[in-house]
Amino acid sequence: MRTIGLGVLWMIVNSSLGIMWGYAYVESTWQISNIIFYIFLVTSFLGLLYVLYRIWRHPIGIKID
Repeated sequence: MRTIGLGVLWMIVNSSLGIMWGYAYVESTWQISNIIFYIFLVTSFLGLLYVLYRIWRHPIGIKID
């Protein structure tokens, strides 16, 4: 549940910033807001992968016979 929740939260934040507020679209030239958005997108994705790695590296402790 944590993995799904974090993934959905990451997608909501980045789609809100990128699509709804228009930072993902490059009109005629690159603006500083576009560059900041894409840097945030990549770094937040790497952060999400790191957090997911930390969550998944421990077994959940369910024994199946």
